[in-house]
Amino acid sequence: MLLRGLTLFFVVIHMVTNCDGLHRGKSQPQLCIVDELRLKLLDLVHDLWKDVTDRRWVALANDTLGGADVELLRAFQTLGDTLESKQPARIAVASADLASLWDWARAEAELKGIEALYASFARFQHQQTRGDKLPAPQRAWTDLAETILQDPTSSIPQALSRLNEIIENKKGGEGNLFQQALKESRANMCNLQQSPQQLLYNLYNTVAITELKGYAMMQFSWMLLRLYNKGNFTVESELMRERYQERTIQKVAALKEAMKTAESDMWRCDPRQHSKGETYVDLTQLLQGHIQNEVDMNSESTCRENCGYYSYTKSYGCYQNQYCAKQQRCNGKLIDCRYIDSDMWVCQADSQSDRRYNWIEYENGRILGKKSSCNRGTTKVDSWWRWLFWHCSYCFCLCDEQGPKSDRYFNLREVKADVANNKVVTGLRFVKKNRVIHLQIQEAGLLPRGGINMTSVQWRPVDDYRISDSDVYNGKDYHTLSWEQRAIDLDDLVAPEGSVLTGVRFRRVGTHLNLEIMVTPLNFTAGTLDKPHQKSIWHGNDNTDASLVEPRKRLYISHPDVPTLTNEGSVVDSRSDQFLLFTHSDIDADAAQTTVPFLDAQPVAPEPPTLLAGAGIYHKGRPGYGGFIGPKVVTYDFTSHLNAVFPVTEDYVN
Repeated sequence: MLLRGLTLFFVVIHMVTNCDGLHRGKSQPQLCIVDELRLKLLDLVHDLWKDVTDRRWVALANDTLGGADVELLRAFQTLGDTLESKQPARIAVASADLASLWDWARAEAELKGIEALYASFARFQHQQTRGDKLPAPQRAWTDLAETILQDPTSSIPQALSRLNEIIENKKGGEGNLFQQALKESRANMCNLQQSPQQLLYNLYNTVAITELKGYAMMQFSWMLLRLYNKGNFTVESELMRERYQERTIQKVAALKEAMKTAESDMWRCDPRQHSKGETYVDLTQLLQGHIQNEVDMNSESTCRENCGYYSYTKSYGCYQNQYCAKQQRCNGKLIDCRYIDSDMWVCQADSQSDRRYNWIEYENGRILGKKSSCNRGTTKVDSWWRWLFWHCSYCFCLCDEQGPKSDRYFNLREVKADVANNKVVTGLRFVKKNRVIHLQIQEAGLLPRGGINMTSVQWRPVDDYRISDSDVYNGKDYHTLSWEQRAIDLDDLVAPEGSVLTGVRFRRVGTHLNLEIMVTPLNFTAGTLDKPHQKSIWHGNDNTDASLVEPRKRLYISHPDVPTLTNEGSVVDSRSDQFLLFTHSDIDADAAQTTVPFLDAQPVAPEPPTLLAGAGIYHKGRPGYGGFIGPKVVTYDFTSHLNAVFPVTEDYVN
């Protein structure tokens, strides 16, 4: 006992820093950070009570260790430093996400009160253990202990009791605080920077870590008063431990029940204001409305057919330099041509625009696009008769043409976190670089028990290549959309239990663009990836629309206008195992000049950063608009690591 007393300080350091320690002979290797810290605190409290109730240790500490009270305080200081350094959630995050909850406002007030008193406790620790001056008088120590235990307005026992009543909410009909938080998160998805399940977990961490601080202050205070012969206090300490254990078991059970039904995916709602290149990126001139006369759509320059005959053709020339010579030629395929009217007025777009026309007005009164002033002036375009028999009609077709104005490329290179340096994916976003769409990843270093190294969080630069480079011209590095190959699969992909997201890539499945995720087994306790170069696997959904059993179904977008023109926020309208075709905007609303849907470029990265268990591609929109294709992430489910375990200990010595 005496030897253990002499080395108490070093024992405490080992106890609060060794994440794989044993607790009374029973290993708990899979616990989350807070539950692990609770075990360490209770182990420490048990050992310290043995010391302060041992007269030989007290005498020795007072004579040779600088005072039993100082050594006691130093032990709690080391524990407190660990609590601060390993705190996995910030109160400010939960505050913003749950600001409208009255019960959370009450709970937060209690939490802040405990944190404020703990800050005073921490300052006192620093002042008394500096070593460059004598400790404060005994009266200052007892004043602190009595404030912690007995202050009529801010004592820790009362604050913890009130906090527990608020969380349980036995008298209210809205359920406990976790149930209320889940309901609030679902109603507040657009402002939530984390999944509902992650919010619950962080709420638990916020409450539990503050309760640990309160419990530590109370136990220190009773031990200190015991040292000063103000009473025995072992009974009070034991009763508090039992009450704390009971409350924790109830709290963890309530949390797990709420997390069972909580959504783990996170996506982004529309921003308040759309900004091209920042909140969205777009494809251009994939299928674009184009005016072409029948005489130029066949090799014989005849006008014997009608517009509907030309469902798949090209421009063979420019007959007698008529209107075809005054507009941008379609050098690709002409598809799905139709007759609207013989004669029209055309407002061509500026030469630098991705559009061909701003609007078209036919003599029958039909207007394609939104008619307004025309900077270049309108051009009258009239069909004509040839030899009284053949009508050379102007048709409205779709132009599928690759070229310098057509951004239609998706990166196919794999995008992986730096797994060699123990990094994982913590976020996704779409970016466009050199006319190629990339799925960019945010990566961060992994820490023990699901922690994330906040200082290492960064967006990994996307590959810098151009589609004209010879090494990618073969199409192995990128996918080119076209009339025949313009489908994108919509899927939710989740890693097997015990694995985390470490990479993403697009691949081709038939004519479809399809997402795959790389997942890697995780050593949760150590905070390391398990042989990532050998055990990482790529995971995807191979189902197609041609499957005989439950084929992938198409999501249709009807008469889509430009998605940024809606005044209402987009809503998710897709589900996993669907696909969608990139197409043109509505002919009447926009003269088919815009490629839709757009791609949501907002970062999908939980705040605070956390482990991810999956990712997906989805569509959101409004009826009558093209909407957005966006990435989503699936946050890691910590439920299996939540456990209100307590060390098996004998009663304190009286």
